[in-house]
Amino acid sequence: MKAKMHCYSERRASACICCLGKRLLRSQAVLMPFIAKRIFNHDPVEITPDWGLRDLRLGMAYSLCSTLECEDCGALFLDYRFSEHELSLLYQDYRGEAYNALRIQFEPGYAATVGHLEGRAAYVSEIESFLQQYLPPKPRVLDWGGGSGMNSPFRFTAEALHVYDISGVATCPQATAISVEKISDYKFDLISCAQVLEHVPYPVESVRQMVQVLQPGALLYLEVPLEGVFTERLERGVRRGECKRHWHEHINFFSPSSFKALARTCGLEIVAAKSLPISLGLREAQVQMLLCRLP
Repeated sequence: MKAKMHCYSERRASACICCLGKRLLRSQAVLMPFIAKRIFNHDPVEITPDWGLRDLRLGMAYSLCSTLECEDCGALFLDYRFSEHELSLLYQDYRGEAYNALRIQFEPGYAATVGHLEGRAAYVSEIESFLQQYLPPKPRVLDWGGGSGMNSPFRFTAEALHVYDISGVATCPQATAISVEKISDYKFDLISCAQVLEHVPYPVESVRQMVQVLQPGALLYLEVPLEGVFTERLERGVRRGECKRHWHEHINFFSPSSFKALARTCGLEIVAAKSLPISLGLREAQVQMLLCRLP
């Protein structure tokens, strides 16, 4: 069967980011001010009487966007699809001093969150337990979008750990940064992509890039948040997309069915799937885990 195709140059999505279906429902939403500032240099503005505008109502104006909901697989996502340049503006020096200062300016509550994002996440050991039964004792690992490698699986036990990331942050002592052009020069037992796909404009394209360098017998581990909108009970007649009124760094929300649909769209066979409750310090959350391979 011929693989479904997607237009990777769209400014606004016209197809599902997981199953590539076209049956999309739309709800009004706003882009959070930090994201609008970081990418577009847009600030919230108050329309006041001295503007002298006849037909606009007075009040605060924010950057508008839409929530799209796939009727086929249930994915929720922002209609805007950011370019590579826009992503670089958002994620350059990710969680560095300038990033944190600007975000706290728009979101004062983020100051309490910063400290909980430092250090290795406690739940990574549970991810390793989930994966190790399928891997050699000292696997060769590529962490796709792994930042510094601080939270890479098997960071301390891997035979070799390479990290591919666009942020430009320095890697931890156990990891070696690698460019996308050099990945095919190495052989990996595991490619890990954790907490990345919720950020990227075209998840299918991103996963297909990984599939291109996934060697026979190797495994691909995918991990995304299970967002609260998928776990909460809805009132009768209310769509999940209608509950998502603002968008931040996570521009893609994956339901369990849409996450599996993404893997299958990319030609992958699912070896194992699991949902894991985790603690993020200030709040409890869940992650979805998929272990995949080439059929």
